[in-house]
Amino acid sequence: MPEPTAPRTEEVLRAAEFRTALRRFERQSDRIARASGLTPRRYLILLLIKGAADGSERSTVTELAKRMSLAQSTVTELVARAEDAGLVQRESSPDDGRVVKLAVTKEGERRLTEAFRSLAAERRSLREAIGRLAD
Repeated sequence: MPEPTAPRTEEVLRAAEFRTALRRFERQSDRIARASGLTPRRYLILLLIKGAADGSERSTVTELAKRMSLAQSTVTELVARAEDAGLVQRESSPDDGRVVKLAVTKEGERRLTEAFRSLAAERRSLREAIGRLAD
């Protein structure tokens, strides 16, 4: 089996720039989430519920666990704490009474909106870094 070809310097530089931009985005996201009265994980939970893949702005614990790459028991605890903080609420699914959907409360929406709007410049910078990586 032939030895793999070493990456070109330009490729490595773009990858390093992207990783730096990604870490900067994560740090800024955490800082802004906290300034909006959210833990980084609560911000992510609200974001994933509001940004549900099906457009419903609703999610289940199972869906969140998959998207967050965390154990369901961990997400169950995170959701319980977010619910205690008044950020999310549980609703029975109109399609299947056995299914409980999570929705963002008005207070959760307020804090999510504040953090999300404050991160606009960071999202733009990350998109630019992704674009340079693909070049």
